[in-house]
Amino acid sequence: MNTPATPATPAPSATLREVVGLDNALPRLADTTLVLIDFQETYRRGVMALDGAEQALAAGARLLAAARAAGTPVVHIVNDGGEGTPYDIHAEIGQISPEVAPRDGEPVVVKRVPNAFHDTDLDKTLRELGAGTDLVLAGFMTHMCVQFTAQGAFYRGYRPTVVAEATATRPLPSPDGTVVPAAALQTASLTTVADLFGLVARTVNDLTA
Repeated sequence: MNTPATPATPAPSATLREVVGLDNALPRLADTTLVLIDFQETYRRGVMALDGAEQALAAGARLLAAARAAGTPVVHIVNDGGEGTPYDIHAEIGQISPEVAPRDGEPVVVKRVPNAFHDTDLDKTLRELGAGTDLVLAGFMTHMCVQFTAQGAFYRGYRPTVVAEATATRPLPSPDGTVVPAAALQTASLTTVADLFGLVARTVNDLTA
């Protein structure tokens, strides 16, 4: 009896970054500006709770501590969905988690759509901080605000790097009715970023070692 052959793993295509000749070298955290996206209590409990939120938040806290120690400028982003929503920034549920709470002098930019550059003063804030090209992004959710802010940064001439371990997302229904697990959506989102819009560092240590 013949055993069916195991299908070969397909070879990956060249990324768009490779095709157009963009640099893929990770930056040093000390040479960047850190942008923390929507690290709000919203994502730790209730309807918007994320798979791996606590682990990602812990990584975000380590990233923030390393940035502060290195003298890296830090910008915090919060999503304001309005009164009565899980994104009410005037209620406990919408507050930035205490593990990554802003210090005096660290700007907080309020947004209302996934791309933190859209209709906000984020670009102006970065320029006032003297930010260079390299931005480091972390936060919630990977497939939504992190990914679209990376795109927004790319279109404005920045070079974003997403720290994978400091992001998280949730399982979602697909158009064919199946469920896309959070891990699969996480991988797909980071792969989309890395194809063109920016770099992906797997861990905080990748930027600090």
